Amino acid sequence: MALGLAALLIWQGFIFLRDTDLPRLLVALLAIGGSGVLMTLVYVATDAVLHALPPAWTRRLQPLPFVLPGMVMVGYFVALPMVRTFIASLFSRDGSVFVGLANYVTLFTEPFMLVTFRNNLLWLIFGAGLTVAFGLLIAALADRSRHEKLVKSVIFMPMAISLVGAGIIWKFIYAVKDTSEPQIGLLNAIVVAFGGEPEAWIQLIQPWNNLFLIVIVVWLQTGYAMVLFSAAIKSVPSDLLEAARIDGASEARIFFSIVVPHIRPTLIAVTATVVIFTLKIFDIVLVMTGGQFGTDVIATQFYNQYFVNRNAGLGSAIAIVLLAAVVPVIVYNLRHFSRSEPL
Repeated sequence: MALGLAALLIWQGFIFLRDTDLPRLLVALLAIGGSGVLMTLVYVATDAVLHALPPAWTRRLQPLPFVLPGMVMVGYFVALPMVRTFIASLFSRDGSVFVGLANYVTLFTEPFMLVTFRNNLLWLIFGAGLTVAFGLLIAALADRSRHEKLVKSVIFMPMAISLVGAGIIWKFIYAVKDTSEPQIGLLNAIVVAFGGEPEAWIQLIQPWNNLFLIVIVVWLQTGYAMVLFSAAIKSVPSDLLEAARIDGASEARIFFSIVVPHIRPTLIAVTATVVIFTLKIFDIVLVMTGGQFGTDVIATQFYNQYFVNRNAGLGSAIAIVLLAAVVPVIVYNLRHFSRSEPL
């Protein structure tokens, strides 16, 4: 009875907040305050139901009051939209005609989508790969430097900049003007100073313009990878390293045979995080090129198809493909965590 009453109150509260004509600020405050009260009510009602059960079942279901609210939120705000997006991907652009898998056939046959997938592969290989490699290299080298704190602060500093802000900064760096005018772009100013000709770097023939965009993500994310790798490297037992040096092992052999295996859980976690980030890249491409000049990625293509071209079916199919690309990485990461010790 108590649990049913709590569920009814939550539903009626949702209906009220959705349909009310109250000022938006007041609705937001009511949602914030009311959600806490309703979650407390759900916890008390669920706990009362559990204590009314036999002791064996109470012990088995005791975590339910703590897990249930989160499961409901995840189900409503994550699982349900995923299902609705998949259903929308099976219909035409306006959702009026069932077309089955036609949108998915379009995704993997149209030239513009093949270019998009190629670009995402470039982001995955060079963006994620260089970020992890540079982060690991800098962490290993900075750990031996007397100026470790200064070096790490400088490398980590770009992490404080938003993706949109970083895109604007690098747009000025890559900016180009006619040769008769002074170059406002830093990169072209350097090229001209050394006698070269200015170039439209992000409009170059494919795929080189994509690589210039990938540089931005490497610049942003290397600091994140470096900090986590540095913390993991410092956890490697010093006596193990000293024993290897006494046995005559080179520093490279020590790094690859001792340090890397020891930090493997961190290496996998950071790599998975960076891979997911690069697969979902959107802001930088939209700010820098808007997807022009053959720089579209899956996320920008979804935006263009769904919101610009008003093609809900194809846009939803692109979103499902992006989800399908990200989920295996998440599953592998979670399975690895379940088999290994906490970081």
